[in-house]
Amino acid sequence: MKLWYSFIKELQLSSKSWYFYIEIGMACVLLLILVFVIPAESDDKVDEYLYAGGLPRDYQELLYRGILDEEDEPIPGKRVEIEVEDDSYEALLFVTDTRNLYFVENLEAVRTLADKEGAIGIEIVTGKEGSLIYRYYLQGYESLKLKNLYRLLHNDAVNPEFIRRHLEVQTVKSLGEESLSLNNKENVLPVFLTYNGSMMGLFIIAAYIFLDKQEGIIRAYAVTTSSIWHYLLSKVGVLTVTMITTSLLIVVPLMGFEVNYLNLLALVITSAFAFSSLGLLVTTYYRNMMQSFGVFYILIVAMMVPSITYFLPGFEPRWVQWIPTYHLLEGFKDIIAGGGNGPYILKISLGFVLGGLLLFVYANHRFKKTLTLS
Repeated sequence: MKLWYSFIKELQLSSKSWYFYIEIGMACVLLLILVFVIPAESDDKVDEYLYAGGLPRDYQELLYRGILDEEDEPIPGKRVEIEVEDDSYEALLFVTDTRNLYFVENLEAVRTLADKEGAIGIEIVTGKEGSLIYRYYLQGYESLKLKNLYRLLHNDAVNPEFIRRHLEVQTVKSLGEESLSLNNKENVLPVFLTYNGSMMGLFIIAAYIFLDKQEGIIRAYAVTTSSIWHYLLSKVGVLTVTMITTSLLIVVPLMGFEVNYLNLLALVITSAFAFSSLGLLVTTYYRNMMQSFGVFYILIVAMMVPSITYFLPGFEPRWVQWIPTYHLLEGFKDIIAGGGNGPYILKISLGFVLGGLLLFVYANHRFKKTLTLS
């Protein structure tokens, strides 16, 4: 009963604090970014700038027709203007499934685009016996394999049908389960949920504790019969309620009823408990936020590392999996994607509960030990 009374009291006090409204405001900002800034689908077409002005007109027509894979007359390109430094040049734009091809009428413009903006530049000229020669303007960091591929693509001695025939018979096997498909908004959402809980959880609970230290509330427990763990758990409970509120504020408008909210709440509550307990422990070693800023900074940077592997799956060293936010990201991703991997979510949640309990017990011990020093 005392614990419940303490929790309600802390909840009422926190609702009047500007830290609470910082959390709500941050959640609203993240929601606005997801809704209005991040596009659901991105245009991943590659822009290529080509110069074929030195070719005869009939060669150019054959080139356009080959690019669009048209046996008859090619689909007319679109006349556009492109900006190159302070000048503008006319170009003929052809749009395919994977590329935006700009046939620029000025060779120097193509070279400038490749040199100054890192664009893909190609010059096409006639060679011996009417063949075409492709000159690529590269950036210097391309691998030897890519350069050899360019040579192979435009080598008359290589039969294109031979290459296509062998590509079609290549067998592609999935090494894991069926991959989860997320659009850009859904793919970013787990990152927002993770760091809204972990980073803000650490800072906000530390701000609450240091504010109480400054006002002498912590030291007052030395002369009362109240249990210090009631006070600490009430703080954790307040932050957990805040995390639930802000998480739902972000997820519900974007996902509706497409996610398993039981799994979502389980992960939010357990991770909020673990990171809040970590924040409590750190505050036992310092008197104010300025003194503890370096430690919190290191912790936050460390927790941000898994986001690199999240967006770059090719870079995933095993040591990253020891960072808690790695599994939190994967758990939220599975929930948002509707994967329904209940055992995995349960495993992560139990891990956060056990880790949080250890941190909370030690933080409680530290608070009792340093009570009169606060």
